Amino acid sequence: MELIDGIAVFGDPVDNAALDQIRRTRAHPAVRGAALMADHHKGYAVPIGGVVAYDNAISPAGVGYDIACGNKAVLTDMSGADARAGINRIMDDIVATISFGVGRKNPERVDHELFDDPAWSVIKHLQLRDKAAAQLGTVGSGNHYVDIFTDEQDRVWVGAHFGSRGFGHGIASWALKEGGASDGMDVAPLVLDADSTLGAEYIAAMTLAGRYAYAGRDWVCDRVVRILGARKLDEVHNHHNFAWKENHAGQRVWVVRKGATPAFGGQRGFVGGSMGDDAVILEGVESSGNPRAAALNQEAALFSTVHGAGRVMSRTAARGRRKKAGGRWVDDPAHPGRISREDMQRWLGRSGVVLRGADTDEAPQAYKRLPEVLKHHAGTVRVLHTLKPIGVAMAGAGEFDPYKD
Repeated sequence: MELIDGIAVFGDPVDNAALDQIRRTRAHPAVRGAALMADHHKGYAVPIGGVVAYDNAISPAGVGYDIACGNKAVLTDMSGADARAGINRIMDDIVATISFGVGRKNPERVDHELFDDPAWSVIKHLQLRDKAAAQLGTVGSGNHYVDIFTDEQDRVWVGAHFGSRGFGHGIASWALKEGGASDGMDVAPLVLDADSTLGAEYIAAMTLAGRYAYAGRDWVCDRVVRILGARKLDEVHNHHNFAWKENHAGQRVWVVRKGATPAFGGQRGFVGGSMGDDAVILEGVESSGNPRAAALNQEAALFSTVHGAGRVMSRTAARGRRKKAGGRWVDDPAHPGRISREDMQRWLGRSGVVLRGADTDEAPQAYKRLPEVLKHHAGTVRVLHTLKPIGVAMAGAGEFDPYKD
């Protein structure tokens, strides 16, 4: 870690575009601390991997468009040997049961108590309730997935990564517009007084989107465990695009994490790599047992760590450009990508991963290696389990995600 302009920056090399964004974010007078995780890269106004503490203020741009995006991992009683023996059937059943892609609906209607939450009255005028109900339990596109893993004891885990879907995107779009946010990547992010009418309404809506994302990941993981014919033994569940009211340095602040996992002492988190690399279950290390330098790093990081491996190649560079033809997004042959599907499949073949869906912008070659990224947070988190993917399901190559984050 190094301090740059009062910002705790993890990782090497540092992404200068992301650093410029967090500097711009840090300049707001309500900010009491800021950090950049080792998997950081440029985002919409606020970088992915950015963590910011605000005094009585909240930033919809900091939380991002995919409110409450996060990970859930479920340990099952199934053996790795049994999963590997039936992995092709398992993955076929997953993609036949779970809906992947932008705007998709769940063919199985999911009833949940969250639809009785009084916070719906705050955003009644947005008419998002029906969309939210239809999409609950769907995964989306981009880097969102359902994975089957085995750990160091050859036990099977189910993993899922996605957020609040179109519901969260609608909330973010509303708040940014109502708050007069500047549109663009390299702009000062919108910050709202937490006690203002819009600030309080956004916090209520964001909290509801958080409940929604948890419910969606719960449903998907439970459904996949049923497909496996297994029982659930343990689970680890966390958001990494959200804001929490926390105590830091003796002050009560709103901590906004965009692509960062909370990591207080003893708090577990599930962090994925790429589709062809290991994921981990980790936990924050108690600062009282750390050397002074590590304890300082924890506070400087606002008790946060990475949410993934981080990209080394943009989606456009990896996949190439797209153009619309016949109502669909297709590859533009004038601007080919740097990763072919054959190269991606070779990597997955060496890793023993069965893939359903996905495009080359999610290929392992487009990502850093997670163990190398985690080294930059040594002393603040410890790895509890290493999860090897044996099956990966994502939205198909024909999907184009228009969301900004």
